[in-house]
Amino acid sequence: MTDATAQPLYSLAHLTLINATAPELIYIAARAGYDAVSPRFIQMNVPGEFAESPVDKQMVRATKTALATTGLKVLDVELARITEDCDPRSFEPACELGGELGAKRMIMSAWTTDRTDRNFLIDCYGETCDIAAQYGLSVDLEFPSFSRLRTLDETLDIVRAADRPNGGILVDTLYLHLSRVDLAELLHVPSELFNFLHISDALPGIADTRQGMIQLARDARLYPSEGCIDFKGIIERMPVVDYSIELPNQSRVNELGYEEHARRCLQHAKRTFGHVISQRRTHHIPNNQRVENHGQRA
Repeated sequence: MTDATAQPLYSLAHLTLINATAPELIYIAARAGYDAVSPRFIQMNVPGEFAESPVDKQMVRATKTALATTGLKVLDVELARITEDCDPRSFEPACELGGELGAKRMIMSAWTTDRTDRNFLIDCYGETCDIAAQYGLSVDLEFPSFSRLRTLDETLDIVRAADRPNGGILVDTLYLHLSRVDLAELLHVPSELFNFLHISDALPGIADTRQGMIQLARDARLYPSEGCIDFKGIIERMPVVDYSIELPNQSRVNELGYEEHARRCLQHAKRTFGHVISQRRTHHIPNNQRVENHGQRA
């Protein structure tokens, strides 16, 4: 999203309601007032995740029906993971389905344990970009604080080295907080690498164990304005981007139900930062050899 006058889309990320299938996610998002959804078309098989294959023919038909009925868009698809046995070709069915449904982004993250495998990460990321480009998708690399890539700088290094015109970086407000990223670092990243932002809040203080961060990220995120994250500071330092609300909180779901939890996520987001606009400088930031590819992104 590059038009400074355009209104950002608000999307419901699948992890917020991970028990729901893609069609259920779409109907809930529509009733709660969202513009789009961010469905998980590559399962992670984590506890509580929906069991049905999202690329099964019957499920795909139901997903298409839900989109046609509600008029919602698909902002992005997830989640392509770089593991030790990563085969980027395995991501193609999700890319193909995402492209068919009008998505423009795919999320990727790295989960290897070898801190010296930079070249492997670059190769896997680059090959995934090549596959995704055939379906009109950017590949937005994320840095969960308990994954192989834990900082904005590490992630930018991989994206720069892969040097693909459809490369991108996904910023998650929770991981900015947990990884202690200085918000000024956002200004060091070329604008064309930012496409959308993951939104959630957290209480002050940093979880000091990996398990603590995982528990917070997967089950205890807060609504915007309930915690300490500086959304205004983040958004002012980003270009104009779309917003995907990724806010799993099982106690809230148990108390409120799927739809009301999703609705409150959106209400808090719009109340907290819906009026905030980018203050980012508009001149182009050179990105090594990527300059000639500017304007060709998926």
